[in-house]
Amino acid sequence: MKTLIATAALCLALVGCATTGRLSGEERLALYRAHAAPPQQDMPLYGALSGWTELGDSALAVWTRPSEGYLLELRGPCQGLDYAPAIALTSRVGRVSARFDKVLVRDPTPGPMNMPCFIGSIRKLDVQALRASEKELRQAQVQEREEGQAVPAK
Repeated sequence: MKTLIATAALCLALVGCATTGRLSGEERLALYRAHAAPPQQDMPLYGALSGWTELGDSALAVWTRPSEGYLLELRGPCQGLDYAPAIALTSRVGRVSARFDKVLVRDPTPGPMNMPCFIGSIRKLDVQALRASEKELRQAQVQEREEGQAVPAK
């Protein structure tokens, strides 16, 4: 019940941000945190990642399968994460562990390599609930735009 109330409050707060058209990294991180389970020791890695989503400079969501995702919060800011074309994760025997493994940012620009970004926590995402909340936010944005256009000019 607490999760439902917290999620509803978060959605209402984020709807207020819908006027900008995009959520900031902090707002997206808050949305993902609201749909994440408690921290766990590690997560499976079945070969290549299915995808990833940057959530500011110190967090990201990784998709191990299209319907399975994890919120990775890093120990500090990760240089280049916001514009990286690709990332990699270190792992041991098909498992990525909090506090031991790292996110490796693939930076296409010439120059020194980025430092590895240590994973502070791993939290499994409720992907179905996350997608439903994202859909609600998109619908609120559309409705707000339509209401703004429907107001007759005097």
